[in-house]
Amino acid sequence: MLSAEDLNVFYGSIHAVKGVSFDVNEGEIVTLIGANGAGKSTTLNTIAGLLHSKTGSVTFMGENLGKIPPHKIVSRGMALVPEGRRVFLQMSVQDNLEMGAYTQKSAGIAGDIEKVYEQFPRLKERRRQVAGTLSGGEQQMLAMGRALMSHPKLLMLDEPSMGLAPLLVEQIFEIIQRLNKAGSTILLVEQNAQMALSIAHRGYVLETGKIVTTGPSGELLASPAIKKAYLGG
Repeated sequence: MLSAEDLNVFYGSIHAVKGVSFDVNEGEIVTLIGANGAGKSTTLNTIAGLLHSKTGSVTFMGENLGKIPPHKIVSRGMALVPEGRRVFLQMSVQDNLEMGAYTQKSAGIAGDIEKVYEQFPRLKERRRQVAGTLSGGEQQMLAMGRALMSHPKLLMLDEPSMGLAPLLVEQIFEIIQRLNKAGSTILLVEQNAQMALSIAHRGYVLETGKIVTTGPSGELLASPAIKKAYLGG
């Protein structure tokens, strides 16, 4: 479904992503793990078209995304839940969800909102509430629900557990698994390597902008080097 080839991304003179290549197959949960500053979010933002690689290519559903602006990438079937959630704080929950549907025909939007409320019952309870007054966990649910409004074939999640209490982290990861079982392909960037590998099919480990290890999640979880570096073992 997604293929990234030889991505090299710079912030000025800083070489943040160095020759990164990976792929995501339909129906998978694939995770990119690594320490803070390893290049995970930069890679995700490059896939989404928010940053540009000096070399290589991003191919999604057989189409090269090189010259396509980010808002058009969304209409191709890719959605990003950004780091820090980035919900519209002054708008209601319902308005945030409607904003996520800007690529859709208006006739189906009400039904799509109801589907999001089925996935996230807490959002339904707070549908008229201003998003800025929601808890961190509720804002994360809202950011995910807003992304689902665009009917993504590929859902990309950037640090969904950041700043959340352990119980809420478990809830968010259960929701990610549920979305995957319902048909969403997921690319997950996550500092909580243990949680990410426990739900993913495959993982890629980034260190200082390079992929240093890849494999099935079970293998990575069992690897002494990965345990030592990322799992506190």
